[in-house]
Amino acid sequence: MTALGIMWKEYSSDYRKNNPSSSLSVRLSALISALLLSLLCCLFYNMWKYEVERIVLEEGGWQSRLTGELHGDALDAIRDFATVEDAVVNEQKSRDGETVTDLYFRHYRDVLADTPRIAALAGIPPEKISYHHQLLALYLIRDPQDTAPRLVFPLFLLITVVAASSLIVIIHNSFAVSMNARIHQFGIFSSIGATPKQIRTCLLQEAASLCALPVLLGNLLGIGGGIGLMLLTNVLLGSDMGRHEASPAYHPLVLAATLLVTAATIWISAWLPARKLSRLTPLEAIRNTGELGLKRRKRSPILSLLFGVEGELAGNALKAQRRALRTASLSLLFSFMAFTMMQCFFTLSGISTRETYFMRYLDTWDIYVTVKDSQEESFPVAERIRELDGVENAIMYRRAWAKRLIAEDQLSDEMKAFGGFSQAPGHHAAQTAEGWLVNVPLVILDDSSFLAYCGQIGADPRLDGAVILNQIRDVTNPDFRHPVFFPYLKKDSVEEAPVSILRQSGREDMTAEVPVTAYTTQVPALREEYAKLDYYELVHFLPASLWKEISGQIGGTDQDSFVCILGREDATLEELDELEERIHALLGQSYRTESENRIREWDSNNAQMQGMAGIFGGFCALLAVIGLGNVLSNTLGFVRQRRREFARYMSVGLTPASLRKMFCIEALVLAGRPVLITLPLAAAVVAAMLKLSYVDAGEFLAEAPLIPIGLFMLAILACVALSYLLAWRNVRKISLAEVLRDDTMM
Repeated sequence: MTALGIMWKEYSSDYRKNNPSSSLSVRLSALISALLLSLLCCLFYNMWKYEVERIVLEEGGWQSRLTGELHGDALDAIRDFATVEDAVVNEQKSRDGETVTDLYFRHYRDVLADTPRIAALAGIPPEKISYHHQLLALYLIRDPQDTAPRLVFPLFLLITVVAASSLIVIIHNSFAVSMNARIHQFGIFSSIGATPKQIRTCLLQEAASLCALPVLLGNLLGIGGGIGLMLLTNVLLGSDMGRHEASPAYHPLVLAATLLVTAATIWISAWLPARKLSRLTPLEAIRNTGELGLKRRKRSPILSLLFGVEGELAGNALKAQRRALRTASLSLLFSFMAFTMMQCFFTLSGISTRETYFMRYLDTWDIYVTVKDSQEESFPVAERIRELDGVENAIMYRRAWAKRLIAEDQLSDEMKAFGGFSQAPGHHAAQTAEGWLVNVPLVILDDSSFLAYCGQIGADPRLDGAVILNQIRDVTNPDFRHPVFFPYLKKDSVEEAPVSILRQSGREDMTAEVPVTAYTTQVPALREEYAKLDYYELVHFLPASLWKEISGQIGGTDQDSFVCILGREDATLEELDELEERIHALLGQSYRTESENRIREWDSNNAQMQGMAGIFGGFCALLAVIGLGNVLSNTLGFVRQRRREFARYMSVGLTPASLRKMFCIEALVLAGRPVLITLPLAAAVVAAMLKLSYVDAGEFLAEAPLIPIGLFMLAILACVALSYLLAWRNVRKISLAEVLRDDTMM
């Protein structure tokens, strides 16, 4: 070891002994920041992992899907494709004449690029390709044709990045402030021949010795805390709300990333003082006392205008302290910004979920049962369900798919006005010599429900015809929440086309003539959405008895049947639970069933939203506590650090009342700056989210989270004010003679 190294080691050891608070501050900052950074990354990874598991359990883990008949060795050729891990025929989704093949890729980034190539290799047209958009969105892979916003994961990622950035800044500033305060000592070493490189090496060694153990311990505690919170979530929410239990895990890459980020931050924090020193002469470094410099600066016009001389002095003092208070400023800013964004997002998400799901179908269903792998023979059980006590109505139905040819002269004038099929993608409406071939979803109702539906719309109650939903959305209007509908076909279409010629999807030469009972704009009381992705589809409602006659020509039936059950008005959760058990007892002997309870789904959704809000809210509070702790540590040493400043002010006649006013202004600026920065930014982000989701601004403002945001803001202001109050209690006891005497002894 060199003489400089030995001298530095002794000096560093003595400095830590004489200034234990400085070393302790660095260690605690490294420990807390590493802990919170590790905890944050662990929670984010587990929440992402849980969401992936949920989607895979509910919808499967396929990334893209091909629908169409595979010829010869096409399936083997797909499996031999370089980027494909596996290709599996989905027996449940496959229908007569069409094979559904689920593709699994080795890397998600290859899905959008290689799926069209694989489809061309297998002889499947592009319109028969579908992607698992919800799963791909979790890997930040977005199909341009996917119209859904899918903002949840990007927002959580943004909040995580912002929060992690604040923790990185905390480590940096805590270490950098400690090192910059020692430039005077660094100048002494420089004056005896030490180079900036040698000092930088010594600083890095000291940084490693101070922070190695706290960083490792913080990461371990963060991992344990994250896994513990996930287990606590399982205990609090349980699995009785229809959710699967989370299986906490921690990826080695997450640990490597957090350690790398923390180590890099500490390295940069130790390197910057040496870089600053290299630009100073030894004499300048020695003359640096480490005190806050109040150089002549630009005036603060706003503070001067509002508060006079005290406002200008407070602004000058805050500028001089900006390095020492940077941790506090950024922590308070990030915490308030993250909390505000989170509250606004969860409020907007709650409005959207309530309107588009729960309230929209409030008078449609209370219990929704899926009868697995059932056939048309299961339809008679609908009558037995309707006979159960507590059931107001029950509709059993299945889904099927077909095609229909629409001639240009059959279109309504309103549809022609916005372009007809000119804007339709090829897989939604294919042009032929005879017209346009459109998709026809078939909703097959049990006979009793179909007759009741005919009576509802004023049509002739008969079981040998179909009812057609004769409406189309104005495709030129992007507002999906408040769509404008027009007639699809002419009003006199029933007289001109008393039959609808349905064609088998994929084999259009197979047809079936279906008499048309009526064209309508009313739909049955089902929890179904029509023409959501394909605006040009023409929905047909058929009775089960008619479907039995034509199913051989059309095919394409879903494997499952569904029962939409409406209970007694104002039914309680206990009553619906009891009714759900009786329905399972009725169907469970012959069929495999799954069910959803509307009230329980609502409670589960609220519990999950509150749980996520609680996790992120707690983290925002931790960030605020870190910032407030930094404010408190600065104000407790207020008098000692700024004694020259107070001596100048008191010597020219500044009174204790003026000092108190100056402190109040500093506290107001420090606590108010995050609010002034966050609110305009939050307003812009909320405006963008409202535009994307098409929620009315007035509707959002009626439920805007003003109270929690206001309470969070007041809590920050109160804590900052308390810190400055403690500082003022020490400042008002100062004697000018003592300050000047101490100053002469420097």
